[in-house]
Amino acid sequence: NYYRRSIDLTVKEVKELWTLGIKSVLLFIKCKDELKDNTGKEAWNKNGLMQRSIKAIKQAVPEMYVMTDVALDPYSSYGHDGIVENGEIVNDPTVEALVRMSISHAEAGADMVAPSDMMDGRIGPIRNILNDNGFDDVSIMSYSAKFSSQFYGPFRDACKSAPGGNCSIHNRKTYQASAFNKKDAITSTLRDIDEGADIVMVKPALPYLDVIQDLSLQINVPLAAYHVSGEYQSIELLAQNNIIERDKAHIEIWTALKRGGANIIISYAARYAKEWIEKIEY
Repeated sequence: NYYRRSIDLTVKEVKELWTLGIKSVLLFIKCKDELKDNTGKEAWNKNGLMQRSIKAIKQAVPEMYVMTDVALDPYSSYGHDGIVENGEIVNDPTVEALVRMSISHAEAGADMVAPSDMMDGRIGPIRNILNDNGFDDVSIMSYSAKFSSQFYGPFRDACKSAPGGNCSIHNRKTYQASAFNKKDAITSTLRDIDEGADIVMVKPALPYLDVIQDLSLQINVPLAAYHVSGEYQSIELLAQNNIIERDKAHIEIWTALKRGGANIIISYAARYAKEWIEKIEY
């Protein structure tokens, strides 16, 4: 299941996660429809939901490492990761918006910003604005190889962030990586590292194990694999129908991702990881 929580319930969840040994969280928000527009300006509202959530978590669990999603789709009236002009996603104005969003998160107390938008050349300007404002220690995790995929559905349903509205662009294929072009995904990852990304990511995880392995042999920064909502829900549905054992299936996949070269695994089942791993029979 996927849940949207109020700030107080999110803080309660984070406190529990800390007791379970989880030391970092990745935050996403669902913006109210009446606050959405094509500029995404609510994304850098100092009193916005993301900013208030960061502050509340850091106040309740100061040592929790807080990572934040940086993209315009939750704030866009079109549901896109970028600003739309004349039926196209415009890269440079979007990057300017992402820069404002990133510094807003840092000012609220975020430890790491995670641009998930896949615009070109956004890591360098984000790194520069953070450094120029004294946030040298705020890290960047770049969604550098984020593929146009069928596996994002459950998350988009929960956040109501699928492309829509009166827009001629009905999907994200114009800016997300093609499943059929590994070379572009690797090139964009290497470029993001050159621009200052501290961690790079492949998303989704299992369908792109070859990309994970290839990158792990080429780069010298940590590599994250995002086991996304559709991948997670597939396991849940199989388990609910007694086709597989849920815990063993997740551990098998996490092991495959580590074996493939991932240093970090982002999983919706992370809260159960310690319990499952401790009881697994090797």
